[in-house]
Formats: sequence, C-alpha cells, structure tokens
Amino acid sequence: MTASVGTLALLSLLPIAVVGLLLVVLRWPASRAMPVSYLTAAGLALGVWRVPAFQVAAATLKGLLVAASLLFIIFGAILLLDTLKESGALRTLRHGLTGVTSDRRIQVIIIAWLFGAFIEGAAGFGTPAAVAVPLLVGLGFPGMAAVTAGMIIQSTPVSFGAAGTPILVGVNTGLSGDARVHAFATALGHTEWTDFLALIGVKVAVLHAVAGLLVPLLVVSFMTRFFGPNRSFAEGVRVWKFAIFASLAMTIPYVAAAFLLGPEFPTLLGSLFGLVVVVWAARRGFLVPRAEDAWEFGPPESWPPEWSGSIDLADPDDTGERMPALRAWLPYVLVAGLLILTRLKVLPFAGWLRAWGVGFTDLFGSGVSARVEPLYLPGTVFVAVSLATFFLHRIDHESYRRAWKTSLGATGRASVALVFTVPMVQVFIDSGSGAAGFDQMPIALADGVAALAGSAWPIFAPMIGGLGAFVAGSNTVSNMMFSLFQFGVGERIGVEPTWIVALQAVGGAAGNMICVHNVVAASAVVGLVGKEGAVIRLTLVPFLYYALLPGAIGYSVVWFAQRGVLNLGTLLAALIAVAAVGAIAALARRPRSDFEGRQP
Repeated sequence: MTASVGTLALLSLLPIAVVGLLLVVLRWPASRAMPVSYLTAAGLALGVWRVPAFQVAAATLKGLLVAASLLFIIFGAILLLDTLKESGALRTLRHGLTGVTSDRRIQVIIIAWLFGAFIEGAAGFGTPAAVAVPLLVGLGFPGMAAVTAGMIIQSTPVSFGAAGTPILVGVNTGLSGDARVHAFATALGHTEWTDFLALIGVKVAVLHAVAGLLVPLLVVSFMTRFFGPNRSFAEGVRVWKFAIFASLAMTIPYVAAAFLLGPEFPTLLGSLFGLVVVVWAARRGFLVPRAEDAWEFGPPESWPPEWSGSIDLADPDDTGERMPALRAWLPYVLVAGLLILTRLKVLPFAGWLRAWGVGFTDLFGSGVSARVEPLYLPGTVFVAVSLATFFLHRIDHESYRRAWKTSLGATGRASVALVFTVPMVQVFIDSGSGAAGFDQMPIALADGVAALAGSAWPIFAPMIGGLGAFVAGSNTVSNMMFSLFQFGVGERIGVEPTWIVALQAVGGAAGNMICVHNVVAASAVVGLVGKEGAVIRLTLVPFLYYALLPGAIGYSVVWFAQRGVLNLGTLLAALIAVAAVGAIAALARRPRSDFEGRQP
C-alpha cells in the first residue's frame, strides 16, 4: 500500500482535528470528545496503518496505566487542598498572600508564575497545575481563571521541569541512538554526550527567556480581560513594570544556570531566586499598585456559572482564628522538599522509590511495555503530606474523612476523559509497526508539514513540538518523538541542526498550554470537569505567540550568515515585538475612567 506524504499527513491530523472540532468549536466536554478521538485514532491504526489489533490493544492498555497514574496525581493534589481547607490552613495562606498585596494581579504572578515554576522545576509532569491552581481558587480566584493562569505559565519553566527531564530524557532518547548525531557532536568538540545536551539546553534557555519575558503580563492581562468586572486588557497591562520585573527575576538566573550548571537546574534555581526576590520586593511596595488601586474580581454572585467548579476551596468567613503562618505553609514546604529530595540523582531516595513498580513487558507479543512506579509519583508525595498534615494541624477524624470523600468524588468525575485521552495518545504514537509500512502518525504528520515549509522550517519547528505535546501531554514525549526528525530537517535545509532541536524543545514546552489531558487534569483539581474546551480557547493565543516568536528568532539565527540580519525571521520577530510594545504602551496610558463602571 502506498500513499503520498500529504495524504498521510492529513490522515494523521484527523484524531487531532476531531479534538479541535468537538472540544473547542462545538464545545463538547472532554468526556464526550475524547472517546470519539480515540475511536478515530484506533480506526486509522487498524484500517489505514494496518496495525495488528493486539498492538492497538496493547497501546490502549498502556494508556490506561498512564491515565491511572495521572488520576492518582490529581487525587493527591485535591486531597492535600481539601485537607488544608478542613484544617483552616487555607484561611491563613489567603491572609498571608493578601498581606503581601490584595491586588489579584500581583498574587497571580507570584503564585502561578513563580511558585508554579518552582514546583515545575522540582516535579514537572503537570504538577504545578495540581498545586498552584487550587491554591489560587482557595484564595478566591474563579476556577476557570486559575486554570487558565496555570496553563499559560506551563511554557517557560517546562523544558527544564522535573530536574531537566525533557532535555536529559526526551532529547537524549530522541538523539542518542543515531550515529550521525554523535558524529556531529564530536565534530563540534563535544566528546562527552552530556556536554552536547548541555549545549542544546543553553539554546533552549535563551529562546525561552526571550519568549518568557511577556508571559507574566499575558497571564495578568488575560485574567483582567476575560474574568474581570470590566473585561479590560488595560487593567492587566497597567502592572506591566511589575510583570516584566517578575519575569526577569526568574529568567536571568534561569539562563545563568543553563550556562553554568546544565539542564537540571534552570527552572528550579531561577524560580527559587525569583520567588525570594519578587516577594521581598512586593512586601516593600516595589512597582506594586497603591492599595486604593488594587484590582479585584467582581463579587462571586456575578460570576457566570462556568467560571466556578464543583470544588469550593474559598472561605467566605475569614474572621475565624488563624493558625501561625509557618504551620500553615509547612505542607507546601514539605511537598517542595520531598519532590526535590526524591528527584535529585545524587541522593538514593529516587532509586529506593523506583525499585517497586507495576506494569508489563511485551504485552500480547507486541513489543509494547509500560511500567508505573507508584511510590515515585507526585501523588504519593501529596497523600503523604496530607497524612502528615492530619497530625500537624490536629484535624478531627470527621473533617479528614470529609476531605477524602470530596477528593475521591472529584477524581472520579475526571476519570472518564482521561481514560480515553491517554489511550488515544498511545495508539497515535505506537502506530508505526503496521503492515502498511508507514511511519507512525506523529512522524507522518511532521513530514507533511516539513515538505510544505522548506527553508522556512525553523518558523514552524516549534509548532511541531507543540503539536507533539498537545497530543502526548508531555514535553518529554514530544522531544522523544520529534528530536531526531527535527535534527534531520535542519541538516536537509542546510542549517545548524541543534538550533532546530532547541526550537522543538521550546515548542514542546509551549504545547503544555493547550495539551488536552493537562487541561483536563488541572480542571479536575478544582472541579471544572466539562469546561476544558473553554480553557483551550483562551490559551490558544498565548500558545501561538510562544510558538511563533521563538520560531522567528530561530529562523533569524540559523539563516543570519547566508541571508543577513534583515531576513524573514528578524522581520517577523520585530513585528511581534513592536506589536507587543505598542499594545502595552497604548493600554498602559489609558486612564482608569476608561474602564471604570463598565458592565460585564
């Protein structure tokens, strides 16, 4: 059986197009859209790629095992938050963060951008949404505003999340088996493979630092525009100085760590440094609006029903006795500390926890293997800290039983979407062993895009990385699938291929903003099951910005020697920069009277 590159690319696009049509356009909940997408992928695998039925079944079971892992993480995150609510710790956390400032714009930058990035650096794999998103809801943010903020920041920190896993595992796995890549690395003088990965990591960090400059401002502006009482971008842009300061406080040490220490530490150290500096500055009023100019959401009774989830972590009665701040924050300190201790390779804990696992090898003789290490999952950390909090905060048994019951119910509501989403991803990825002889669907799709793009490929390279993350739910998996392909395209069009691999990694990180099962997981934590399409519609624009700007910069860099500084990439990057600066300047100059009193 033969088929053109274009035909295979269009067919490979079908499962993704189904998701876009049903979830985003027709506004179906993920629990209805994802079963259709799974059936589409399975039908293509069986009927066109001619993958044996046992292979599809094996991939499906692997997906179910991964989905169970995600549901365990979701359950642990919800349980911890419900535990803190029952103990009264959320009341103290709310008071402490509003004590830094009552301005919601500043709060979302500190919690989503900096605290979320720190958790990403320690644990990765969607954990920041499970920690930062419910914390925002507990502070009184609308659930959908919290999820949107949590998704938008899933960009700059992600390539170095989980102590550099997307580079050290994703890119490494994608490239290390190819002799041509090793020869190229040696020719550059990198006889140590880890040095070559570090080189790619530095390029990834530089691209992220440029694109990430505006991410905190995007978070704030989208929050005020779509969830504020006046629906105003200008109200968010008015804190542009603080937003840029918070961005630089994270990205400057982030790039320095990539240069000096390698891929394990940019996100972890950059976010930690930024968190300390920005909170210290905010407490002293540096670039923070005056108290009378603080921004607030409208009253909860005015919120549309789709903004709020079924899990209520807010506490309208904030007049009760508060526990000491250190005691209230201790569970989060324990989460961060345990995640770091169990992920550092120089310590033995990771090996101990990963020694026990469940899974299968060569299921049905298909070659498909899967293994889950429950003790190593972030969900185990969440549950362990919840149990510790039961004693540390002296919670009564009835309240703690209520926390477990609420958490189990919320996790159950998320399960329908995830048990179809992840198997669809696995069937999509494991489609390359069919009798038709076609490459797996992700590669067939990327081949089609590359054939159309030609020398303009660097502009589109991040889009492919984002597409991989959208489907697979992981920057690491996207890098595994596409790093070698991206390297090969770079060689074919005659440019420095490590820059193309770096663009892949950056795009794969940006894809987390729109990744279906990340959105499902984050929404489930705050009880927004069924609203995933609305979140993706909001995060699509930030994703396009985050994919296009690095793509334009990458084009400018790789073609600079042959085409000079005034090439297509430079012009596109300049256009994006001028548009952004112009919008900031115009909106920041607008007086408050322009948006005071406007009705939702």
